[in-house]
Amino acid sequence: MTKPIHTFHVPVMGTAFSIDTPVKVARYGIHSVISLVDDTLIEQMRKFYSEKEGEAYTPITKYDEDFRARRITAYLDLVNRIVQRQFVELKGSAFEPGTEITKYFELLADDSVLKAAWRHMLIQTDPKLKADLQKNLRESIRPGDINVNIMTKLDRNNYTAQGELLAPEFSDALSALRGYAQSGLQSAIVFSAGINRRLYSYAEQFKDFYADAAGHIKKKIILKVTDFRSSIVQGKFFAKKGLWISEYRVESGLNCGGHAFASDGYLMGPILEEFRVKRQQLIEDLHKVYNEALKLKNKIPFAKSHEVKITAQGGIGTYREDRFLRDHYGLNGTGWATPFLLCPEVTNVDPVTLERLSKAGEKDLYLSDVSPLGVPFNNLRESLSDIEKDQKVMRGRPGSACPKSHLVSNTEFTPQPICTASRQYQKLKIDQLNTLNLNEGEYKQRFDAIVIKACICHDLSVPAVVKNAIETKVPGFTAVCPGPNLAYFSKITTLKEMADHIYGRISLLNDTPRPNMFIKELGMYVDYLKKDITKSLGIMNEQKIKYFTEFKNNLFEGIEYYRTLFPQMMEESVEYRTKTLNDLEDCRQRLLAVVEEYSMAFSAPIPALV
Repeated sequence: MTKPIHTFHVPVMGTAFSIDTPVKVARYGIHSVISLVDDTLIEQMRKFYSEKEGEAYTPITKYDEDFRARRITAYLDLVNRIVQRQFVELKGSAFEPGTEITKYFELLADDSVLKAAWRHMLIQTDPKLKADLQKNLRESIRPGDINVNIMTKLDRNNYTAQGELLAPEFSDALSALRGYAQSGLQSAIVFSAGINRRLYSYAEQFKDFYADAAGHIKKKIILKVTDFRSSIVQGKFFAKKGLWISEYRVESGLNCGGHAFASDGYLMGPILEEFRVKRQQLIEDLHKVYNEALKLKNKIPFAKSHEVKITAQGGIGTYREDRFLRDHYGLNGTGWATPFLLCPEVTNVDPVTLERLSKAGEKDLYLSDVSPLGVPFNNLRESLSDIEKDQKVMRGRPGSACPKSHLVSNTEFTPQPICTASRQYQKLKIDQLNTLNLNEGEYKQRFDAIVIKACICHDLSVPAVVKNAIETKVPGFTAVCPGPNLAYFSKITTLKEMADHIYGRISLLNDTPRPNMFIKELGMYVDYLKKDITKSLGIMNEQKIKYFTEFKNNLFEGIEYYRTLFPQMMEESVEYRTKTLNDLEDCRQRLLAVVEEYSMAFSAPIPALV
């Protein structure tokens, strides 16, 4: 029962795109992830679904005690009730064409044991045998998990109406964790974007995160990671508290949607290889630390370690890529996010943005500087959010009213943090800029760097509000954060078609030539390195030289790894493997050119070609 029904899951996307995805896919056995960033949107969605489902709705206002955690708990419990009702109805439907239970089995991978059992049932002619097989099938299926995500960097401290700092447990991230912990869900929480020690420590207070005597964990912990070393560090941090990491979700540093966290040049292939080679040792090391912690807590240790899953996501685009990742690296599953933005049956995208996404090419998708976090943010050129942002600048009133303030972090001008995308911050920063007597070119460069920041914490919520016709007092303009993989998908599609694509029954790729996912990521890292060096030329120092040298060396090592790996992709054609090796050499030449052009940024020689 621990083996997933499907080999893929739908990761968190923005704040709105997957806010209600479990309501749309969980009854078919598909795991998905809800963002817990925006409690205002969560409350709006709770009102929407309560009315839609005929349930009573009592508002939880921002003036109520512990409102953020309570909103999250109430919404998650509502989603859980809806999914359970849907699943009961699905189980009770007839095994006939077009029914929900038939769709459940049609969506499965062709090599699924459950699908084989279903097909076996279909060809039976004996009524009693057929009925018995149908009974077994109904008892064998289960819904997908309603998982949640906390972006650990978004942990704003909160204040009373009188301006007094609230206790740490009322910060954004800790409140979100409490909201999930107090829900009735049996699922997993995904921690992404790095270590947050006070958040991780807070998990100790909730019994659902601990294994029971039988080793069952009601609420599991998943870490989204971009390298192996941080997995060890974070895994041990939790293990020392008697908490087990049930899954390491490896995501490409750059070839992904949303915020992009470049991993010092560590490429996805070598990272997965390290997990493959060191997986058992990782489990054994963590199990030892974990049991020692349980003893200190007067809990009984476990002779056998709990299950640890390794999954991957970021840039996967074909069945063969997906299958190779699972077979070669022994992955337990994969995540498919960006292509689902073109699937209205699964995600929330407003009609205007959906049409623009379907027409987007490679040049329309780029790493931007719009995020107030100061982290590169995958963006769509001419998004409604960016158009409105630029128009505010043209009107001489840049910046946002900052209606939600989840990304506040700057204390340059104010005692309490404010957001760099806010009208308040941008006015203060521009006023300061005007006192510096800069030349026109320098002034424009600095001005543009100020006003480029967008109100993404609010604008990422807009698609769900627009699509579901939810009344709101605070209008917005859609921000969207697709990964570069979207350039190779154009068809607005159904869940059935997307599942068929993932499982190799059809292809939804458009005619744009698409490189292997590892090549795509490598090319993005070469471009990222060049851009980063260019930005640092005026402030180059020993620390930066060391960083760029390590980054460059990691890329060269990754290239040599891929030179050995690509010929092993035996399910791909000879032509494909040859082209991929040629693409690899092209990337190597581009990297050599960067090294030659910016030789002053490196302190070590170029590795010799093996």
